[in-house]
Amino acid sequence: MLTRREIVAGGFALGATGVLADEVLRVGPVTNLPLPRYVSLRSAEINVRRGPGLNYPKDWVFQRAGLPVQVIAEHGDWRRIQDSDEAGGWVYHALISGRRTVLITAPKILLRQTPIETGRPMAELHQGVIARLRSCKNGWCEVSVDTVTGWAPGHAIWGVDDIDLAGG
Repeated sequence: MLTRREIVAGGFALGATGVLADEVLRVGPVTNLPLPRYVSLRSAEINVRRGPGLNYPKDWVFQRAGLPVQVIAEHGDWRRIQDSDEAGGWVYHALISGRRTVLITAPKILLRQTPIETGRPMAELHQGVIARLRSCKNGWCEVSVDTVTGWAPGHAIWGVDDIDLAGG
């Protein structure tokens, strides 16, 4: 199976089944990284602007460091991002980090010791918790919160795509 870098460089995308996907992965004109892609917010107060520059009005402020967001466009030093509610706008590139996090979207989940539904429970996480993403495979993602690491079902989190969930 190809790596994510090989998929992007080759100009085609593999779906979760390893079959060529309908959509071709795009890359950003500035970074040459995939679009869309997941990143996280670097600080607890990030101004979101209507356009890519300081001369555009500030629409609102993200107030949660570590929140996963999706980069959907690039222009110079600016990145257009959106959160799990598809709210967003333009932010300066230094205000986001390549550190991958996920947001728990289910009312509550059990982190499991192994990536199976019957794995031993490690912790209970509630909706809105941000966890550090370690890896994914077979529809499960290994995440950590504080000192606890375990496996979360991919359908219960936001901040991963089909390629991540397949283990790519």
